[in-house]
Amino acid sequence: MLTDPDDYLRRLDQAASAVSKKISSSPLVGLILGSGLGDFLDELAGNLSVSYSEIPHFPRSTIVGHAGNLVFNSIASMPWIAMQGRVHYYEGYAITDVVFPVRVLARLGIQKLIVTNAAGGINRKFQPGDLMVIADHINLMATNPLLGRNLDPFGPRFPDMSEAYSRNFRQLACAVALERKINLQEGIYVGLAGPSYETPAEIRMLATLGADAVGMSTVPEVIAANHAGIKVLGISCITNMAAGILDKKLDHAEVMETTTRVKDKISSLLRGVLDRLATGAEV
Repeated sequence: MLTDPDDYLRRLDQAASAVSKKISSSPLVGLILGSGLGDFLDELAGNLSVSYSEIPHFPRSTIVGHAGNLVFNSIASMPWIAMQGRVHYYEGYAITDVVFPVRVLARLGIQKLIVTNAAGGINRKFQPGDLMVIADHINLMATNPLLGRNLDPFGPRFPDMSEAYSRNFRQLACAVALERKINLQEGIYVGLAGPSYETPAEIRMLATLGADAVGMSTVPEVIAANHAGIKVLGISCITNMAAGILDKKLDHAEVMETTTRVKDKISSLLRGVLDRLATGAEV
C-alpha cells in the first residue's frame, strides 16, 4: 500500500533518469516478457541492454526464466523498450514495487504496453503451446497496486477498467496472427497471488467464473498501466493445462520447456505487432 507518494515518485524519477541517460530517445512502446519469453530479444540486432541492478530502486526477479534486463531498440524509427523478466507479488515484494517498472516505463514516455506471461490453461479447448490474446482479466490476487494514496501525476483515484486490454490492439494482434498463420486463442486471464499452483477444486471454481487461463502476474501491471492512460495488449503462452484438467502434476520445468518450444511463434507475433505499430497502426 502506498503511504508516501512523494518518496515513491522521487524513486521513480531517479530510476527513469538513470535509464534515460543510457538510451537515445524516449520509447513509445513497452514490452514485458514473462517466464522464458525473453528469447525474443536475443534474435534482434542493435539491442542496448541495461541490467536491473544498474537502475536505482528497480526490483529484481528471483525466478528462473527472468533475465533481469531492460532492453532498448527501435523498428522503423519507432523506439521501444522491453523488460526481459518481471517481479511477482509472491516473491515478497510490495504490490507497489511489483508495478514500479511499469511506472518507470510510463515516466520514460511509453504510450502502449505489450505484456506477456506463461499461463495454465483452464479452457479445455486449449493445449500447451497455444497463444491466447487476453480479452479481459479477473483479479483474485487479493490486492491492488492502487491501494493507498493516489499517485495524482499518473492518473485518477478511480480509473476506468472497462477496456483494460485495448480492443483495437487485440484486433491488430489477431490480424498479425492470421497473416503469419499463427493460431491465436482469445480468452479471460485470472491472476492469483501464488506461488503454489492451484488445486483442482480451485480450477473448477475459476472455470465457473469464466476464466480461460490462470497465472501469477500481469494483473497488477495492467491496472497500473491503465491508471497511467497506457493502452495494453496482453498475450498468454499456455504452457500447461491447469490442475485437474489432465491427470498429471504441475512443474515449473514444463513451463520453461513449453516456452522454449514456442519461442519462434511468440517472437513472430511480437515482431509482427511491433512492425504494424511502427508503420502507424492505430490502437
